[in-house]
Amino acid sequence: MNNDIIDVSSDEQRAEGLKAWGWVSYVLHLIVALGAVIPGAQPGALLLLIALLIDLVKRSDAQGTWQASHFSWRIRTVLWAGVLYIVTAPLWLLFFLPGWLAWCMISLWFLYRIVRGMVAMNQNQALNV
Repeated sequence: MNNDIIDVSSDEQRAEGLKAWGWVSYVLHLIVALGAVIPGAQPGALLLLIALLIDLVKRSDAQGTWQASHFSWRIRTVLWAGVLYIVTAPLWLLFFLPGWLAWCMISLWFLYRIVRGMVAMNQNQALNV
């Protein structure tokens, strides 16, 4: 019976640790997302890379928990945003306005995904990825 108590405590500590790492990652993503939609507030790609590294490293620790979906959610969000920014980059060279509009839409989508993930994590809910 004593082993059961230790296992539950260990699982709770693991869950809280994963949630703490998830919040660190979400906050870093949020800073980058807000910087992308607020003119002149670019915090740089370094924060995004740090958040992505946290998610890639801790993702395997979250396997089998509701939090695994959050790690996948953030990784997919960053990868898709990166692909979309790269694909739409030529629009900046050809036509300023379409490039600017495309990047604004991508940035708003990125911000939406981060906020949606934060709300779900705050409610201890998995995301459909």
